[in-house]
Amino acid sequence: MKSIIAALCLAFAASSVAVAADKKEPSPKQKAQQERMKDCNKQAGEKKLKGDARKKFISGCLKG
Repeated sequence: MKSIIAALCLAFAASSVAVAADKKEPSPKQKAQQERMKDCNKQAGEKKLKGDARKKFISGCLKG
C-alpha cells in the first residue's frame, strides 16, 4: 500500500513539473496588449469610472 501511494505521489510530482515546463512567455503582441490594458485601466481609474461607463471607456481605449 505504501509503495502504491509513493508511486502515485511521484507520478503527480512528475506531471506537475511537466505542466510548469509547458508554460510559455507571452509573445511581443501579447505583451503589447497587456501594457495597453494596464494603461487603459489606469486611465479609467484616474477618471473614477465605474460599471458600464468603465467598460465602454476601456473597450474604446483598447481599440485605439
